[in-house]
Amino acid sequence: MRFLLVLVGAVAVIRSDASANLGGVPSKRLKMQYATGPLLKFQICVSGYRRVFEEYMRVISQRYPDIRIEGENYLPQPIYRHIASFLSVFKLVLIGLIIVGKDPFAFFGMQAPSIWQWGQENKVYACMMVFFLSNMIENQCMSTGAFEITLNDVPVWSKLESGHLPSMQQLVQILDNEMKLNVHMDSIPHHRS
Repeated sequence: MRFLLVLVGAVAVIRSDASANLGGVPSKRLKMQYATGPLLKFQICVSGYRRVFEEYMRVISQRYPDIRIEGENYLPQPIYRHIASFLSVFKLVLIGLIIVGKDPFAFFGMQAPSIWQWGQENKVYACMMVFFLSNMIENQCMSTGAFEITLNDVPVWSKLESGHLPSMQQLVQILDNEMKLNVHMDSIPHHRS
């Protein structure tokens, strides 16, 4: 039983660190940032596309050494973040009630349902079931499926709009076109009136 409490506590600490990166608190930068050149920003669903981002970043930084690359988490809508936060706290309270054996239904003058009684007889299984089901719902709430790319704050790719990730060739072609356009625009003389 002590092992289960330590396990739940350790997971709660890990989850709170993940929540800080994925929840309402502004997320930290994912990787590196360069000092000069245009800014290529990736806003991604960290739980699903972190490795893809890292691979794209590696290839792009080799091909375009002057581009600054940033990556950050694309946050879900606030309602989903609040639901995930509530479930995280509710999960821990429910696990605590199961372990202690306190009947919350008696507080409301209700008879405990049979699933509660089963949970009291099988505390380890009940705690694991609450933990894993709650985590599954929390992760679903926090997952956006986003892979948004901007160059100097101009959108160049949106997985939310297109429905798929750009291939490496597509991304390189887009960047080549944008870089040529920027060089061409910089070479046009500006007339002052």
